Amino acid sequence: MKAALHIPRFNYGSSDSDISENLKNIVQKAEEVGFGRLSVMDHYFQIPGVGDYKDPMMEAYTTLGFIAANTKKIRIGTLVTGVTYRNPAFLIKQVTALDVLSQGRAFLGIGAAWNEQESLALGFNFPPVKERFERLEETLQIVEKMWSGDSTPYKGKYYSLEEPFNSPQVLSKPRPEILIGGSGEQKTLKFVAQYADSCNLFAAEKDVIKHKLEVLKNHCSNLDRDYSSINKTALARIDLSNLNKFIEDSKILSELGINEIFFMVPNAEKLDNLEEIGEKVISEMQKI
Repeated sequence: MKAALHIPRFNYGSSDSDISENLKNIVQKAEEVGFGRLSVMDHYFQIPGVGDYKDPMMEAYTTLGFIAANTKKIRIGTLVTGVTYRNPAFLIKQVTALDVLSQGRAFLGIGAAWNEQESLALGFNFPPVKERFERLEETLQIVEKMWSGDSTPYKGKYYSLEEPFNSPQVLSKPRPEILIGGSGEQKTLKFVAQYADSCNLFAAEKDVIKHKLEVLKNHCSNLDRDYSSINKTALARIDLSNLNKFIEDSKILSELGINEIFFMVPNAEKLDNLEEIGEKVISEMQKI
């Protein structure tokens, strides 16, 4: 079982000037204690369930560039980019630049987007859910073209690219990992089977996880995709007061088919918390 660190908040210290130093310390400590991957949210406002919408929220790809410059081996990306936030070719150029400058450590996390509040507040287009999924599929098709070196024109319902040329090309081979976030059974999990390398689910009720993975398996069967080739990941909060329970839960998730857990760690800026997770949790997860 692999361990990843998900960073969902940036309200560190007493002022905004404390963000950069605290973030640098967090990501370097995460790498040191054994996290293999690190993600940030791609949101413009803080989301419900994590904090107040006026809390600090950093733009994702600028932040990932900073993280790349302050780490050496940990893999980095978003969990996940909303498809409506960026033109597909621009997104691919961003992730390509991140991959090249990090020496092949980037992954692409993407989903259909859901936060209408921040889109309306800042003037971003937020179409109905059906259109968002259609845009997501077109974006995944454009990703495939641009990262495979196919620069022939792309004509879709929403996007039209005369020459989807990408230079420099990514260093990750054969390309950066594509992770799709979400658990929708008709579209999201089908897109995982059709286009992606990884899925990301919430580590909720175990019966829910089991059911969602069965749905994914069925999509793979229908599309002649090897189910075992997909990395199944889950997002989970960790209770620092009961690490043994988290280890036991990780074993259950592994039995269900989850290969990797993204940790949300309370007060990650208190580096002792990351040290403790490295010593007591990651070391045990590596045995699962």
